[in-house]
Amino acid sequence: MTRPSRCSLFRFIGAAGLALCLAAPALASAAEPVGQDKVVYHFNAGLEQASAGLEYIRNHLDVDPKASIVAVTHAAGVDFLLKGAKTARGNEYRQMVEDLELQGVQFRVCEITLRARNLRRDQFLPEVQFVPSGVAEIARLQQREGFSYLRP
Repeated sequence: MTRPSRCSLFRFIGAAGLALCLAAPALASAAEPVGQDKVVYHFNAGLEQASAGLEYIRNHLDVDPKASIVAVTHAAGVDFLLKGAKTARGNEYRQMVEDLELQGVQFRVCEITLRARNLRRDQFLPEVQFVPSGVAEIARLQQREGFSYLRP
């Protein structure tokens, strides 16, 4: 077996050091978030999706309490925001929505859905905001405000 020359050993150490120096900023940025998470959660599939999605939002806030989260609803996705709506276990969604709203989560309901389903604003929880179109609101949040998209 031949021993590496001192020169090749120094070249190897130098190359390894350079690689570490170049990788360090990328490793640091992966460990430290650059800014606040901005996420839009899309609800359009009814109460089962709502139960899962609200749990995902709660988990998201557990690990990142400063996240900016907007829940945009349309079609059957608005159902959990109606007064008196209940989970499969018989608990009202109202308490979960109130708790999340106190943590900064915003809940937006599509007005096109209201017209299509003959729903009125006063049928919804007071935490709800209304937008002209749910899908247009999702697109606006993604394109203009830099929100990431999640669909539970």
